[in-house]
Amino acid sequence: MASENVTLPITGMTCANCALNIERNLKKLQGVEDTSVNFASEQASVSFDPEQIEVDDLIKKIKDAGYGIATAKIELPITGMTCANCAMNIERTLNKKVPGVVQASVNFASERATVEYLPNLTSVEEIIAAIRMAGFDAILPDEAGEDEDVELRARRAEIAEQTRKFIVGLLFTLPLFLWSMARDFGLLGGWSHALWVNWVFWALATPVQFYTGWDYYTGGWKSLKNRSANMDVLVAMGSSVAYFYSLTVLLYPALGSHVYFETSAVIITLIKLGKMLEARAKGRTGDAIRKLIGLRPKTATIIRDGKEVEVSLKEVKVGDVLAVRPGEKIPVDGVVLEGNSAVDESMLTGEPIPVDKSSGDTVVGATINSEGFLKFRATKVGKDTALAQIIKLVQEAQGSKAPIQALADRVAAVFVPGVIGIATITFVLWWSLGGEFVPAMIRLVAVLIIACPCALGLATPTAIMAGTGKGAEKGVLFKDSEALEKATKLKTIVLDKTGTLTLGKPTVADVIAFNTSSPVQDKEELLRIAASVEKGSEHPVGRAIIKEAERQGLELFEPEDFKASGGLGVQARINGKLVYVGKPGWFIEMGVDMVAGNKDIQTLQSQGKTLMAVVVEKELAGFIAVADSLKPESKKAVAELHGQGLKVVMLTGDNIQTARTIGEQVQVDDIVAEVRPGEKSMKVKELQGEGHLVGMVGDGINDAPALAQADVGIAIGTGTDVAMETADVILASGNLLGVSRAIQLSRATMRTVKQNLFWAFIYNIVLIPVAAGLLYPLQFLPSILRQLHPILAALAMALSSITVVSNSLRLYRAKIK
Repeated sequence: MASENVTLPITGMTCANCALNIERNLKKLQGVEDTSVNFASEQASVSFDPEQIEVDDLIKKIKDAGYGIATAKIELPITGMTCANCAMNIERTLNKKVPGVVQASVNFASERATVEYLPNLTSVEEIIAAIRMAGFDAILPDEAGEDEDVELRARRAEIAEQTRKFIVGLLFTLPLFLWSMARDFGLLGGWSHALWVNWVFWALATPVQFYTGWDYYTGGWKSLKNRSANMDVLVAMGSSVAYFYSLTVLLYPALGSHVYFETSAVIITLIKLGKMLEARAKGRTGDAIRKLIGLRPKTATIIRDGKEVEVSLKEVKVGDVLAVRPGEKIPVDGVVLEGNSAVDESMLTGEPIPVDKSSGDTVVGATINSEGFLKFRATKVGKDTALAQIIKLVQEAQGSKAPIQALADRVAAVFVPGVIGIATITFVLWWSLGGEFVPAMIRLVAVLIIACPCALGLATPTAIMAGTGKGAEKGVLFKDSEALEKATKLKTIVLDKTGTLTLGKPTVADVIAFNTSSPVQDKEELLRIAASVEKGSEHPVGRAIIKEAERQGLELFEPEDFKASGGLGVQARINGKLVYVGKPGWFIEMGVDMVAGNKDIQTLQSQGKTLMAVVVEKELAGFIAVADSLKPESKKAVAELHGQGLKVVMLTGDNIQTARTIGEQVQVDDIVAEVRPGEKSMKVKELQGEGHLVGMVGDGINDAPALAQADVGIAIGTGTDVAMETADVILASGNLLGVSRAIQLSRATMRTVKQNLFWAFIYNIVLIPVAAGLLYPLQFLPSILRQLHPILAALAMALSSITVVSNSLRLYRAKIK
């Protein structure tokens, strides 16, 4: 059975090691094929075999590891129950048959069902549908349907709790710190050294240690329980050493007189401030997803029995006829039945110019109807709409791991044990060499506190989230972060001609019939038999010939014995005669005399037209020339790729003369012509064999193998579903300028990732030795560097993560043309 993928929103992670813990735990489950936990987006992407394991097992494993899942809860009034067994039936149905339901309980007496579920896996409508399938009914509450905000509410609740704990910490720490410093600098009288003052310090420090700082103890315990160590372990150890040393001195005055309660309190409060600011900044990296979700209208206007009825968006079904007035959002995807208007699709494609819509055109949900009244039929609703698919793509890309992150993950796995080892060595060395316990202890605490695995863990995922989010705003959708990373290394871009460089809407430009000994006597007859043969073809050129025949009102024949010769042409029997329509070169290979048409071939091909010869019973009957206009932006798009230092190659099945004419217009570097559909991937492979990383841009079914073969496959958004599925990057706008945007974006994102990693590594490489006292012998340096106080270490540690996240957020302000 095919594997399933699920994305689970995680709560309770405090650093990158937590993400690694969850990954390790999930991988232990039989049936889990792959898992990736992103600390920045706080999501776990899991690929699993549904025959061996269920989503509930994944959730249980995450909870057992000490973390939580952001879920929604709803109460539904149930009708149709007659006994307690009915309640049990509904419970079984919801718990066993609806993926995404975490827990369901049904109360027969109150006739209500309480359901806890994952909104990204199931919806209230699907839950109600399952209840109805079981033979009962449920009433949809008015407030249902706001579930997309569940994860956001969970994140906000987390930030609110962190803020509350920070404020409590600040209220106790500020007077403690000021009083303690004033005493140490001799600003207070002798009374300040009395024993009772130390007890007041203890009273002020204790709520900070065990309320504000409790998360570090629970987080550290969770980590140790999972046989690893994270940032919480370092903070808990560092602050506890200072706190419990001070408490010991307080209880046993003979051991010393100076207490360090202010040190432990300030450490916890400063780091809590850092984590609070980090969580807020980290939340902003997910703004792109929330903006996309916010595009969904809440209601829709359905036409029922000739009357307009306003309903909840979730009540819209495929086949419903909807009405949209000027200024309103189009609620779901559909096909226009009546009306003319211009639709603003910029929120999905990044293109500012409204697109004209009339009967037969497709419209996309969440776009804005700018001018006229439209009546359309819904074709895709809910999770099947273009907007839902874009949201899913962006979520998956943000949840994936870029290859460059592997180094940070490897370092993070050994980082905390390594720091504990360095801190222990620092303590032993300074105590043995200096003979004093307190200075050695202060350096131990400074090393534990200054080390920051979080900056390492956030360096890559926050930048990836911001980069893919910015891409979504510009109509560039990366399927995963590996594609984003690879796009920076591309050296060659291969552009398919038809539908990529050209509009992909060929029209018949010339019909030439040979009136000599030909079996076809005029242009109309030539076009009629050619169109009749092409009735069995799906090729754009074939469709253009049929369309022209229909425009002229020609009645077509039914073809018999139809056969297509891949990339060369088609053949069929028309009124008993064998008729071929295809490339001139095909007929030369067949031995057909083409001399009479040589002049026409050269003339038409030099004009950039695609030429199809019509042969009846091995005798040349004439030519049909098809022209496909270049996209307005093609020349500029190729110029921008050149400006980025990329080699541009045009790939086409057309003859070399036609290809050269098009190639010269857009100024590509190289042309590969007369390539059959099945050979496109081979040509891409040949370019890769020259040592180049190749990006392939295409839009059709016959481009899919080449898109898959390329290092980065880029699909034009107006193309086929097959091309979309195969590609690594999708240009939602269908605009070729999106290729250079994708390259710009990937380069800007990876530049930010490298800056973040550099900062995170340099911060730890430089400051851990400083905290350990490496600079102490250098008398010319200020004492603040020679003996780094744990409070300054805590400040530096708090700033390091904020710096990394803030640098990633700069991507949202990056100018992408």
